[in-house]
Amino acid sequence: MPDLRPPPPTGEDDAETITRSLREPELFAGLYDRHAADIHRYTARRLGEGAADDITAETFLIAFRTRARYDPSHRLARPWLYGIAANLIGRHRRSEVRALKALARTGEDPVAASWSERSDDRIAVQAPLAGALAALSPGDRHVLLLVAWADLGYQEVADALGVPLGTVRSRLNRARRKVREALSTDPAFPSAQQELNPTWTR
Repeated sequence: MPDLRPPPPTGEDDAETITRSLREPELFAGLYDRHAADIHRYTARRLGEGAADDITAETFLIAFRTRARYDPSHRLARPWLYGIAANLIGRHRRSEVRALKALARTGEDPVAASWSERSDDRIAVQAPLAGALAALSPGDRHVLLLVAWADLGYQEVADALGVPLGTVRSRLNRARRKVREALSTDPAFPSAQQELNPTWTR
């Protein structure tokens, strides 16, 4: 799936920035400026604001330290950065599942505050969704959330996670089916299903 996003505003793509930063390390800050906010937002939705600060910083530290191994044929670095973040998020798997289960059970959890405004209708949707997400395997959850929350294409998700494209498709289909099944049995979901990103169950 081709990436139709516009190039970075400086006219220099990510691969050029990374390559040039091998000689001029300070240029790597440009990559941070372009992508840190998105990485932070994605991480906050999964683990909360506190963890997002640390994981975003560590993502770019790892990226900086390993930039010599970056494949410059990939002009945009988003999948690479999301892949690093996903690995770091994976270390917090128990915390994420615990938070999702708490939200599903009570409708109240600190992570939910970073998902959206805290209206009763939104929480009514988030609680059953959180339960469905908590029940997914880590691999399926990564794929579904990289598509739904990070807005990555299938090939970008494959690049981010280092798995074949077919694996992304099968994990996504399985995750969507399980979320659909879980939400279809919850009475709170049908009345507000339009609140959800359509990629959850499409």
